[in-house]
Amino acid sequence: MAPSTKTVLIPIAHGTEPLEAVAMITTLRRGGADVTVASVEAQVGVDACHGIKMVADTLLSDITDSVFDLIVLPGGLPGGETLKNCKPLENMVKKQDADGRLNAAICCAPALALGTWGLLQGKKATGYPVFMEKLAATCATAVESRVQIDGRIVTSRGPGTTIEFSITLVEQLYGKEKADEVSSILLVRPNPGEEYTFTELNKTEWLFEDTPQILVPIAEDSEETEAIALVDILRRAKANVVIAAIGNSLEVVGSCKAKLVADVLLDEVAEKSFDLIVLPGGNGAQRFASCETLVNMLKKQAEANKPYGGICKASVYVFEPNGLLKGKKATTHPRVSDELSDQSHIEHRVVVDGNVITSRAPGTAMEFSLAIVEKFYGRQKALQLAKATLV
Repeated sequence: MAPSTKTVLIPIAHGTEPLEAVAMITTLRRGGADVTVASVEAQVGVDACHGIKMVADTLLSDITDSVFDLIVLPGGLPGGETLKNCKPLENMVKKQDADGRLNAAICCAPALALGTWGLLQGKKATGYPVFMEKLAATCATAVESRVQIDGRIVTSRGPGTTIEFSITLVEQLYGKEKADEVSSILLVRPNPGEEYTFTELNKTEWLFEDTPQILVPIAEDSEETEAIALVDILRRAKANVVIAAIGNSLEVVGSCKAKLVADVLLDEVAEKSFDLIVLPGGNGAQRFASCETLVNMLKKQAEANKPYGGICKASVYVFEPNGLLKGKKATTHPRVSDELSDQSHIEHRVVVDGNVITSRAPGTAMEFSLAIVEKFYGRQKALQLAKATLV
């Protein structure tokens, strides 16, 4: 580990909000931090919210004597309550504060944990809207900022503010230049908090019976925030989302070394019918491209004129080489956009062309997911979800 490397602890529990946790882990690692994900449970595997399973690097009980430059608490319930009630974590965070090192929390965690532990007295802090009264009751000055810094404590509001929050933490650790560099890679929203939009061409109705059946494949080196944003938002919308792993293991290590767990292996659902197949990006897209089973599923989806989509590198590595963008406008990550044969829409954050939807990067993943919700359920439902997740 380089002498300048900053160390970060992110504790997780059953009922942690997975999109918050994963976006923090991946953004901070992109910034150069040595991030330790620690389970406060008796095992490293946790059942996060929305049926998403995560695997920590270690148990918190094994590292209580370790010193970190930053401790960050994700939200979610009952995960936030579990973090609050974890005495070893409370002791670590209080020592962190006493020693003048950084603490941060998002969603319910500022009120439930930092506030309850007495660390927010006289400080400006923010949190998830329904926890603002509880935040004020901890003697904090509750403010509605998307991200709030007061001294050595940084707080934020919810899933939709997590990347901004994490970029702020990168800046606290490494400075503005590094934060700006990470922000440009992620394509952070230029107008956070404003109503999301997307570009639509050749408008068609996306059909389903009863509940949309959606397949989200994952592979080694898949971009974790993109994958988890899709699953998190679409399950909140009550779609039936199946996470399927390429290969022979349900546990997958993503592009930023976050550990994800699939519901099934892809081979187990290869003959099933889905209303949408949607791919995360990252270098895992190259593994998708070499998976004959998945490519055949996508080709059948296209032949049946059923929706399919992808974010980041999926357009370039999977769709374009297999003729799945023929006659379609699409977008992709800036680093590979020159490989798209039709570059007319590469600057658009989310593009829907008939039955094909594409997007650009982790910073566009929630807009991408909400656009899918809108195509299946209508704009009102998508806007309700956007408000609930603070997009």
